[in-house]
Amino acid sequence: MINKFVESIERAVAGIADGSTVLVSGFGVAGQPVELLEALAEQGAAELTVVCNNSGTGEDGLARLIKLGRVRKLIASYPSGTGSHVFAEAFAAGRIEYECVPQGTLAERLRAAGAGLGGFFTPTGYGTALADGKETRVIDGRGHVFEAPLHGDFALVKAENADRWGNLTYRKTGRNFGPLMCMAAATAIVQADRSCELGAMDPESVVTPGIFVQRVVVANGRTA
Repeated sequence: MINKFVESIERAVAGIADGSTVLVSGFGVAGQPVELLEALAEQGAAELTVVCNNSGTGEDGLARLIKLGRVRKLIASYPSGTGSHVFAEAFAAGRIEYECVPQGTLAERLRAAGAGLGGFFTPTGYGTALADGKETRVIDGRGHVFEAPLHGDFALVKAENADRWGNLTYRKTGRNFGPLMCMAAATAIVQADRSCELGAMDPESVVTPGIFVQRVVVANGRTA
C-alpha cells in the first residue's frame, strides 16, 4: 500500500546531507514551509545550497538556517526585503554566496529541470552582469541568454491538502513555486495543513500529482 505520510517532522527531513541543494517554496511568507525549515535547522545539515524566491524573514525558518551558518549559497530573486536582515548581515560579512536569478527565469529553470529539458534561451538579463559567463545568442534580432535547468536534491514545500499517495492542493498564493520544485527535486518533502482520505480530492483540483512527491508530514495534525 502506498503511503507517503511520515510520522514526524523530524522523520520528514531525515537524510538531508551536508552539501545538498534544497529547493524551498514560498513567496515571502506565503507558502513557506517554516516547520520543515525549523526541523532542518535542528537536524544539522550544513554547507547547503538553498534555492528560494526570498532569503527569509526575521530569524525563523530559512533566516535561522542562514544565521546558524548552514547555508553556503543562496540562489534567489529577492534576497533583500522587510525583515531580511540576517541574509544582509551574512552576505556583507562574506559568510554566504549569492546568485541572483530573475523570478521568471527562476521558475523556468525549475520547470526545465522537472520536465527533463536541457535549458532554454531568454532575453532576460542579456547585456547585464547576469549574463557573464553564459552562452548568448541573437534570435530574431533580439539578444538571449542561455539558462541551465535548476535541479534539487531535496524540495521543502508547503501544501494545503495531501492524501497518502502524495497528491497535493495549495491555498491561493501559497502555491507559488511548490509544484515546480516538487518536479525539479529528487526527493520532494511536503508539509501539509491537512490530510485527506484517498479519493476525497477532486482529481481536477489536484495541482501536484503524487508521482512527484516522496514524503508528506501533516504539520498540525488536521484531517479533512
